[in-house]
Amino acid sequence: MIDIVKAKNYFKEYVSNYDTSDSRVKLKIVHINHVSENAKQIAKFLNLSQEEQNLAELIGLLHDIGRFEQLRIYGTFADKDSINHAEKAVEILFENNLIRKFVEDEKYDSIIYKAIKNHNTIKIEEGLSKQELLHSKIIRDADKLDIYRVLLENKLEDCVHIKTNDVSKEIISPEYFNDFSKQQLLLYENIKSNIDFLVVIISYIYDLNFIETLKLVKEKDYIRKVIEKIDAKDEYTREKLNEINTMAMDYINKKINN
Repeated sequence: MIDIVKAKNYFKEYVSNYDTSDSRVKLKIVHINHVSENAKQIAKFLNLSQEEQNLAELIGLLHDIGRFEQLRIYGTFADKDSINHAEKAVEILFENNLIRKFVEDEKYDSIIYKAIKNHNTIKIEEGLSKQELLHSKIIRDADKLDIYRVLLENKLEDCVHIKTNDVSKEIISPEYFNDFSKQQLLLYENIKSNIDFLVVIISYIYDLNFIETLKLVKEKDYIRKVIEKIDAKDEYTREKLNEINTMAMDYINKKINN
């Protein structure tokens, strides 16, 4: 049985070992709590049992636990400049059996391990059990859903990929617009601007697994709000972002209605 209250209390104890006055640590704690709540909500939408809802919530609580050591050691949350934070998370939880502080029953270990390990991959690995796959999909959706909130509730300059004084003056790369129109999840590797980076995040809709998650994106009006926050000054970029908003909402509505 999962005691989610006990797990949350130990999580607070765990993060107290880090500098919680650091805005980056604070941002990550808030993100983790929102992802945990999102995961529980998605599991509830899917009519999963209370125990499965608790498991989804627990995985949300633990999915980014590797971030704190990543920041302490490397001073960054950028995996490309440090370590894979998902792999660090499962190392922290399972190498020295820290997982037992969060849940006493071992029967969930493989589900927790696989879901966390796959939460930030381009694609979920093959060969997972039904429950491992289900919870991998839930945590991926819950995580992506909260990234929209993070963008909207924080200064854009604190969230973007490339340091800049004014994202609004940047220009979208035509290839990123064209790839978005193909209804596919975009990759970060070849971005030329922060607007490209934000278009990648908008493209998360193409990688969401559940209609319930798309309904939440629509309900919270995330796509329009992210695009409006960019406030692009370049006419071509403004036009293309408006087209992206239309394409995204057409995709979401079609998925929901089908």
